[in-house]
Amino acid sequence: MFARRVAVNLKPNSVAEFTKKLEKEIIPLLRKQKGFKDEITLVGPGGTRAFGISFWDRAEDAEAYNRASYADVTKMLTGVVEGSPQVETYEVSNSTFHKIAAAMAA
Repeated sequence: MFARRVAVNLKPNSVAEFTKKLEKEIIPLLRKQKGFKDEITLVGPGGTRAFGISFWDRAEDAEAYNRASYADVTKMLTGVVEGSPQVETYEVSNSTFHKIAAAMAA
């Protein structure tokens, strides 16, 4: 399993609108993407910073989304985000929810 972590700086007093955009526009778009599994979004204290972690079957699925639809997502967030989102990618090594265990040493 593969994960993308997107960090954004939120505009003042925009948490409610940010959450609404996620629920009504972004998550439905993600659900249509091949290989998409889950999205977890975290908002920091004070509502100035947020992180989205999306889970994908394969790195190729996340990369295809990045090339095809991610630009649309950034446009959807224009009114609530300051600056450019920062994206990092990871291989998932453990997840109790997704039932992934770390590879055992030989």
